[in-house]
Amino acid sequence: MPALRLTLLCVLFFCGLYSLLILGIAQVSPGKGEGETISVNGKVVGYALEGQNFSNDQYFWSRPSAVGYNAAGSGGSNKGTTNPDYLKDVTSRIDSFLVHNKTVNKKDIPSELVTASGSGLDPDISRKAAYVQIPRVAKARGMSEDAVQTIVEKHIDHPLLGVMGTEKINVLSLNIDLDRATIK
Repeated sequence: MPALRLTLLCVLFFCGLYSLLILGIAQVSPGKGEGETISVNGKVVGYALEGQNFSNDQYFWSRPSAVGYNAAGSGGSNKGTTNPDYLKDVTSRIDSFLVHNKTVNKKDIPSELVTASGSGLDPDISRKAAYVQIPRVAKARGMSEDAVQTIVEKHIDHPLLGVMGTEKINVLSLNIDLDRATIK
């Protein structure tokens, strides 16, 4: 009988009260549990926590996605580093990156720009991944590299309390601000 009561108590708590608690927290969060959208001129252009595909030279590129940036199918490729298909994909991404970023040496390409994240939806890149793209973006937009770098610097999110996590830059937010700086 005690096991039955404990089971009933757990079902009520975890299926009822806990679910209602999480729903309540979601309702007071940005986006009311639907995700934090980013809008430009009243039009939703993306989600703050979801990566997007940018392939135009005037934009900073996100980390590649093994799931085509589809949030409904989050996941990695699950291919090992010696898998021929994986190596072919990475080589293709390196070659494409070098075609579009002529001032970059192969050894200077951050791995995150040619390998997909575990979720396939990573919205952020590192400072190094942004810096290596500055010459291409500046040239495509007709801006100085210093002007583009200034915008990049404004988008660096530093680790929590200076130690928890790594520096990162939200690519969508950065590209929106670049558009604001060049489209008037």
